[in-house]
Amino acid sequence: MIDLHLNILEKDGKKMFVVLPFDEFVQIQEAIQDLKDLREAKEKEKDVAGFSLSEARKEWGI
Repeated sequence: MIDLHLNILEKDGKKMFVVLPFDEFVQIQEAIQDLKDLREAKEKEKDVAGFSLSEARKEWGI
């Protein structure tokens, strides 16, 4: 999990903006990209036949 150190800026008593350290921003961007990549990989593999863990154990002799 990303530990965020953000500052909330208000305008006329309403929360308007969030400011955070750049390295935390980069971590958030990377996490979002990882999720996008995972979603894309899952979509590509959605029609691939799978097998259960017990079937894998039998096949690999575990």
